[in-house]
Amino acid sequence: MEMRKVKEYTLEELAEYNGQNGKTYIAYQGQVYDVSDSYLWDGGTHQGLHDAGKDLTEEMDEAPHGPEIFKDYPVIGTMKK
Repeated sequence: MEMRKVKEYTLEELAEYNGQNGKTYIAYQGQVYDVSDSYLWDGGTHQGLHDAGKDLTEEMDEAPHGPEIFKDYPVIGTMKK
C-alpha cells in the first residue's frame, strides 16, 4: 500500500487558500483543514470574524464552540514548524 506524503504548509502557503479564488483552508494546532465545502466559510470568512488562510489556534479561545467542530472537515496537511 502506498503512503501518501502529507503536505506541510508555511503560513505564506496557507494564506493562498483564503477562499477568495478557490480552496478555503484553515489551521488549528498544527493541522490544516479543508473547509471549502462548508457554507459557514463562504467567501473565506466565518461569521465575519475569522479569516481563512490563517492559523486559528489562538482565535479558538474566543469561539463559542470548541475544536471538536474540526472533526467534520478533512485534514489535508500540517503546518511547517
